Amino acid sequence: MSPTSEQQAHLNHRLSVGGVLITLGIIYGDIGTSPLYVMKSIVGNELVGRETIFGAVSLVFWTLTIQTTFKYIALVLQADNKGEGGIFSLYTLVRRRRKWLLYPAMIGGSAVLSEGMITPPITVSSAVEGLQGIGSLSHVHIPVVQVTIAIISLLFVFQQFGTAAVGKFFGPIMLLWFSMLGVLGLIQVVSDVSILQALNPLCAFRMLIHHPNVLVLMGAVFLCTTGAEALYADLGHCGKENIRISWIFVKTCLVLNYLGQAVWCLKFEGQRLPEMRASELVNPFYGVMPEWFLPFGIAIAAVAAVIASQAMISGSFTLVSEAIRLGLLPKLTVIFPTHLKGQLYIPAVNTMLWAGCVAITAYFQESKAMEAAYGLSVTITMLMSTILLSNFFVMNRVKSWLIWIFLIWYLTFEGAFFTANIVKFADGGFITVLAASVLLSLMFVWVRAKQIKDRFIQNFKVNDYIDQLIMLSNDAEIPKYASNLVFLSSAKSPRKVEEKILYSILQTQPKRADIYWFIHIEVTDEPYTMEYKVNVLAPDDVYKVTLRLGFRVEQRMNLFLKKVVEQLIENDELNIKARYHVRYDEIYTGDFKFVLIQEFLSHENDLPVLEQIVMSIYLLVKRYTASPQNWFGLDSDSVVLEKVPLVLRRGQDFSLRRVK
Repeated sequence: MSPTSEQQAHLNHRLSVGGVLITLGIIYGDIGTSPLYVMKSIVGNELVGRETIFGAVSLVFWTLTIQTTFKYIALVLQADNKGEGGIFSLYTLVRRRRKWLLYPAMIGGSAVLSEGMITPPITVSSAVEGLQGIGSLSHVHIPVVQVTIAIISLLFVFQQFGTAAVGKFFGPIMLLWFSMLGVLGLIQVVSDVSILQALNPLCAFRMLIHHPNVLVLMGAVFLCTTGAEALYADLGHCGKENIRISWIFVKTCLVLNYLGQAVWCLKFEGQRLPEMRASELVNPFYGVMPEWFLPFGIAIAAVAAVIASQAMISGSFTLVSEAIRLGLLPKLTVIFPTHLKGQLYIPAVNTMLWAGCVAITAYFQESKAMEAAYGLSVTITMLMSTILLSNFFVMNRVKSWLIWIFLIWYLTFEGAFFTANIVKFADGGFITVLAASVLLSLMFVWVRAKQIKDRFIQNFKVNDYIDQLIMLSNDAEIPKYASNLVFLSSAKSPRKVEEKILYSILQTQPKRADIYWFIHIEVTDEPYTMEYKVNVLAPDDVYKVTLRLGFRVEQRMNLFLKKVVEQLIENDELNIKARYHVRYDEIYTGDFKFVLIQEFLSHENDLPVLEQIVMSIYLLVKRYTASPQNWFGLDSDSVVLEKVPLVLRRGQDFSLRRVK
């Protein structure tokens, strides 16, 4: 007996050495490369002060503990939807509780996707800039922008092979990366063990109270936990058991490296950090490395930066796929490059992220300028996930006083970081906010357009037209259009279809077929559901099939419908042999022709101006997204595209006077 989808997903995510290694390669790239720029951002061009360094490292440690370890590793990972994660997966678990929860999900999802455009540029450029610190290259011009764009472009080309291949390739490298972080940090800590006092939360409190530019400092500190949301979004790639076990190792190495960088910075107490060239200060991350180790360290950092980008890209694919299934974004072509659950590739998203990354790299030129644009979108996402998670706890009957403590604490904690990051809006934060706003607007248009259509479009009972359909099917004077004529219907009722479908069959061009099939696709909140229901409207003539598919299941309508027909024939619920000359033991289903109806906005509509704009944008975007046959997994030679005017609200009646 073959395992179910849910059982197979569990097998793919079970705790194992290989699973932990792949987890290192996929999950921790973003948060794992934060040592590249966090301490550099904290110190900046200011004089190095002991209290500032101790307080900053204390804030980093407790931010990682409170935000990443407690909220995401301990709590958020509990909200897995049959092994799947991400803010839209969390939304599917709570959407039945309150309708307005759709808006935090949309805001959070848009912010995560916008972050995917800034993560690759800041991490890769931070690594490449390390080349400027190598003494032997001091007289060589290093084209940081061009090298960064080249590396990012290669990464996006590599996406089509799937994250399974990426994880197997990057896993061992990330193991080496985190080991390097831990060892380099430990060497520095051993030379000055007093830095361990920074783990005392009192150091963080004193910093928050006494530091003159505490908001700027908090904005820099927050960079240490960017990637936590991507960690949750990539849950479906690795499984929470592998994530939780590997985090112990990852956090230990990260904390050691931050402590080590702090020790190195304290060597210049009362001074500014030393310069490399062109008045560029030495990055503390590279400062802890011995001179002879710099080329190796920079090479490993460059690869780790690529992996950081991978974590955000794969997380973006997951989020967009779920948004499409939930009806929040237009249908895009989704490719499943490997047999493993959770492995997917969306060409349009890949292109969009690549273009955004290249534009940001070219605009900011250096990683220091990008820091202002980084973090704001992450805090927005975290605030939205806090709202959704509190509702998840309510639905799981957690004690109300615990929920209120969680909600108030994290809204305050994350709200403080949001305030710190909003200060950087004019310095570059507007970039990610602008990208998130465009995505949010698209989601709003998609949701609002469907609400408008649901308000005006009427569905008709098929039973009222059964006699006409049977008469048309038996009319030998009309050439046969297909053996099985299939229409996709959005009508949820098992006995209703849209007016446009009946109009297409009976009026546009009478379409004679042996059997008429109306298919309704219902996307479930579970990721891998594959079920169907059949309503026999007229035996051997008219059927309506409801396919219940999980939000992660590829919609291969051609194969699914043939399987349904075969099972109906085997169960003697459909007799098709009498119409064809076939052997008694042969299961013959006949040919299938799918009619896909594309709508355009009719001039007869009399909609309010805003609704007219929403519908125009909706249909325009729909025209340029994935072709329906690709989305539904249909063979091109079995598909007919038919355009019909969309009339939602006809203009008021008028009189037309005849004259001689």
